[in-house]
Amino acid sequence: MLTRSPEGPEAAPASAAALFRVVSDLRRVLRRRILRGLPVTPLSPSQAELLHLVAGEPGIGVREAAEILRLAPNTVSTLVGNLTDAGLLARERDPDDARAVCLHVTSKAHRRIAAFQDSSARVLDAALSELHPDERRRIIAALPALERLGAVLEESPRP
Repeated sequence: MLTRSPEGPEAAPASAAALFRVVSDLRRVLRRRILRGLPVTPLSPSQAELLHLVAGEPGIGVREAAEILRLAPNTVSTLVGNLTDAGLLARERDPDDARAVCLHVTSKAHRRIAAFQDSSARVLDAALSELHPDERRRIIAALPALERLGAVLEESPRP
């Protein structure tokens, strides 16, 4: 458990390193466990992130998606091509710019997203049920601070 160190600010790098390790390990094992329960070929993390973005912002363009995901536009174009070939994304001409496209998730993608969310809920519910009630409460209580940390990181200029 990460706590404020009595040693002061000089101990912050150790806490930051521990937080990074815990978040990375948790993300990796969670993704592996969730995907194990899905009956479909897993998407790459970048593909999944783009699909999630388009589901939340129907009609988004490639350039805007690239900015939000902090990826090169040609990388996002490649991801769009792969997801379109897989039947998960649809491209429509942008009515305001004939050179651009608007992206939308397909019904196949909606089903896949729902299956992923269901699998996620099952995996997390099972794991959380094995923790002590105080541990569950502390995890839930930390969520707003973790969300704020994510927002701070997102708002920060690139290093």
